[in-house]
This record gives sequence, structure tokens and C-alpha cells, in this order.
Amino acid sequence: MTDVATAPLLAAENLTVRYRGASRPAAADVSLSIAPGECVGLVGGSGCGKSTVARALVGLERPAAGRVLWRGRDTAAFGRAERLEWRRGVQLVFQDTLGALQPRMRTGAAVAEALKVHRAAAYPTREARRARVLELFDLVELPAEAADRYPHELSGGQRQRVGIARALAVEPRVLLADEPVSALDVAVQAQMLRTLRRLLDATGLAMLFVSHDLAVVRCLCSRALVMDAGRIVEEGPAETLFSAPRTPFTRELLDAVPRFAARQSLRS
Repeated sequence: MTDVATAPLLAAENLTVRYRGASRPAAADVSLSIAPGECVGLVGGSGCGKSTVARALVGLERPAAGRVLWRGRDTAAFGRAERLEWRRGVQLVFQDTLGALQPRMRTGAAVAEALKVHRAAAYPTREARRARVLELFDLVELPAEAADRYPHELSGGQRQRVGIARALAVEPRVLLADEPVSALDVAVQAQMLRTLRRLLDATGLAMLFVSHDLAVVRCLCSRALVMDAGRIVEEGPAETLFSAPRTPFTRELLDAVPRFAARQSLRS
């Protein structure tokens, strides 16, 4: 039996996910773990299965084989209360910022809705929820007036911050960030990554950071796993993967990284 006290917060063991009609699994025999306070990178090309793994870890995809473990316990055996604890404890920040937000709802109302559903006892009134929304917007470095705007009135970087604020409203232990900076230009990427780094340091959150860009993962994560064609092909300290990759596929990812000086600014 797993010792819950020493178990990772979130883990996958030999996880396989299949989509109907596909010739091969979207994810095959994937194992990974995330410890409290740890930021782990999951990196690979488009269609390699990394987003599928993230969705399985939060319960949006059902494994064909293997297990998802929350605090050492198999989520497949959870009852209603345990499943609710897992779903609250692990929050997914989606890549598609427009699709993830209700276009006819002001962003502050979208975050307040999460508070009303998941934190009603702590924030029972509209005024209390509004105050907490503004605290969360400040935490992710959004101005207070952004709470009264609709998603289409914000930039991509601002919408991504709203998505993070909404995830934080539930008070999770783990954030799963699915390509949160891929649609942003390099300067905005740098701002977002610095925000995430400060957020992790301030809250003690753990994170799985999903990206196709190993240079970005290197900036934020202490450890990384590389996926290709649904499988983990290499893993280790992010700095080691960047400086001394062992597999041809990891070297291909590195060769695709632009050698712009702006990339170095992400590390400052």
C-alpha cells in the first residue's frame, strides 16, 4: 500500500489513453509524478499526447490502462467525496483562452462563479466574492478594471491570466498549465513566465507545465519529461536535458529553439 504521507501529490502510472478510431494510443505507458511545490515540464511536438496526459490527470479523459493517483490513491476507486477533493485539488489552465471563457460573461463574474460553486462557505456574499476576485486579479498581475471586461476586450496574455485566476479561486494544490504561453509573443511570454514563477514561489503550488518549447520549460521547471508519439522518451533535470540531451528527438526539439537574446530574458 502506498504511504500517503510520502506519496507525490499527483502521479500517473503506466497511463494509456486511446481515442476511438485512432491507429495508436494518444498516450502509451506514461508514468510521471509531481511532488508538493514542484514544477515539472512535459514537452513535445504537436500531437505527441502531452495535452491528453494533462486531461487524464484532471479526469477529463478516461485511461484505457494504467492509473492516475491523487495523494497516493487510485482515482478510479474514488467515491463522490474523494473525487470532488481530487477535482478541486487539480486545476487545468487551458491553452484556448477564448474557448475556455464564456464570451458573454465578464471576466470577474467568471472567476466569481468558481468561488460560488467551490468556495461558497468562505465567500457567501457577492461582495465577498468580488473582493476575492480582485485579490486574485492582483495576484496574477491584472488591473482591477479587467474584472469588468469581456474576454474579447482583453489581450491573449490577459485572458491567460484570467484563466489562472479562475483556477486559483478553487484553491488547488496542483496547476496543470497546457501551453499557457504558446500563443503569445516572446516579450509577453517573458512576462507570463515571471508571473508564474512568482506565483509558484508565493503560494507553494505544484505545477505540470505543458509546452512544445524546451527553452521555456528550462526557464520555469526543475525537472522535465520529453514525449514523442505518445511515449516518454527522456526525462531528467531540465537543465541537463537542455545542455546534454540523450535522445535524437530531444536534440531535434533543441534545434527548433530560436536562439534569440529575448529567450535569455525569461531567466532574469
